[in-house]
Amino acid sequence: MLTYIIPTRDRPERLTLTLAEMAKLDARAHERIGGAQIIIVDNASRFPVLAPDRLPNGIPVRVIYRTTNEAAAGRNAGAAAAPAGPDSWLLMLDDDSYPMNTAFIDDILAAAGSGGPSHDPSDLPVGAIAAEVFLPPTAVEASEEHMQEKHEAGGLPEVFIGCGVAIRRDLFLQLGGYDPSFGYYAEEYDFCAKLLLAGYRVVWSRRFRVMHHKDAQGRDMDEILRRLVRNNGWVALRYAPEVHRCAALSDTVSRYFDIARRENAVAGYQIGLDELKQSMDIQPRAEMSESLWDRFTGLAAARRWLAQALAGIDSCSEGGAACRAGRPRVALVDPGKNAWAVRQVLEELGAHVVDPGSDRDRAGLSASVIGTLSPGPMLDSARRLLGARPGANVLTPWMPLQAVGSCAQPLRESAAPIAAWSNTDSVAA
Repeated sequence: MLTYIIPTRDRPERLTLTLAEMAKLDARAHERIGGAQIIIVDNASRFPVLAPDRLPNGIPVRVIYRTTNEAAAGRNAGAAAAPAGPDSWLLMLDDDSYPMNTAFIDDILAAAGSGGPSHDPSDLPVGAIAAEVFLPPTAVEASEEHMQEKHEAGGLPEVFIGCGVAIRRDLFLQLGGYDPSFGYYAEEYDFCAKLLLAGYRVVWSRRFRVMHHKDAQGRDMDEILRRLVRNNGWVALRYAPEVHRCAALSDTVSRYFDIARRENAVAGYQIGLDELKQSMDIQPRAEMSESLWDRFTGLAAARRWLAQALAGIDSCSEGGAACRAGRPRVALVDPGKNAWAVRQVLEELGAHVVDPGSDRDRAGLSASVIGTLSPGPMLDSARRLLGARPGANVLTPWMPLQAVGSCAQPLRESAAPIAAWSNTDSVAA
């Protein structure tokens, strides 16, 4: 059984549009997983949500009314109302996001039988399936002849984006759902940390496609930066191994200060930073092992992928000291979430990392490596770079699966391991 969970508050028009999109789904496809329903969680809207009992395609709809605004944790009430059992899955959406097809049902079926006792993370049971989350084009972009798909930011190889993920229902509740103290932002990171600690894994599927219309209504950047620095700081304090705790906290504080300056939201950032300082000593500690922390940060995924990707390219295209030493020269481009991990892996592999902005350093490059582990920005960056420089060696630091159960291996037959992907449309139903 599949239950779509949609929290909402005071956005009836946007919710109506989302339900209209979900009415286009093939309801019969859900029969393979025991049917489907939609649970709308009304987070104390000023005017209570009104919704049909059933969509035109036959999917039943239920509304749960909350007396206070529980933010992301409102999903917990929706999960509790969903049917129990090992075959019960939740598909978490926002009131402005919806699945673009039902191909993800194959992913759920593949994940349902996954896992068993193992020391190999790839053999662990799948606890959550993360979607490839897209953003709609602007009016200008939609008018362009060769419009490119754009992705939502956020997430890591084993951290999903909250507006598009399928989760085992019983596991979600067993782990306590979303921590209400987070409100919004980074609650997925906190939950994914608990999921990994419980012996499960998160997988990304490019067959699971979600559109996010990311409504700008009520988006206060000061409030957003307040929550981002505080909540991400809590995650570092709770789960980082002691040896990495200070570095993880420092990286969080620096990253969101840079974003706050760019978004003119330093005042909100400072409030969040003060709240973080005041709450440091009361954060529940669940220290991860080194290997688990490497999975959580994406470092483990980057190690697996880049070791194979760099082995499939020439060390250098021109001479130079690094070439004579057999070290590939790589440029770290478009740095973003956990760029430190990408750089660390490249240095571990013996690569000579150079400044991509220098003509002298760009000479003799073996490859350009995307400097973010967030899947959406990573894929967008790769597509842009390959479009600008056809035939260039552009490497992603990891790659989501085409579908759950498929093999994730760099394309060794290509001079640029991502090139074959870049010329292939994403899998769709």
